[in-house]
Amino acid sequence: MRKLGRTTAQRKAMLRGMVTLLLECGKIETTYTRAQEVSAKADEMITLGKKGDLAAYRTALEYITKEDVAKKLFSVIAPAYAEVNGGYTTVLKMGPRRGDGAEMAIVKLVEVKTAEAPTEE
Repeated sequence: MRKLGRTTAQRKAMLRGMVTLLLECGKIETTYTRAQEVSAKADEMITLGKKGDLAAYRTALEYITKEDVAKKLFSVIAPAYAEVNGGYTTVLKMGPRRGDGAEMAIVKLVEVKTAEAPTEE
């Protein structure tokens, strides 16, 4: 785990907020190093969602800051990734930020391709 220039409590609070926002909106824009940490934590939360039991739900609620996002994780997001083993998020580099030159990135949930029946033409 990277320290990200913050104390432990500040870092945990920031990551909790960013993971919650990612699960709520589907994508966020941040610095590259933060994006890597958020991606790893979001993957952990989706894995908990795939378990689907009460203990996993309570564990997710300990980390996710909004209850409706936790419900969305267990009812919408996690079932979409039922057939996928890992790699639920992707980090895309955007280039340097204008003000200070920090490397920026977008973290977003990977779109799941559903198997469709072939159509007759």
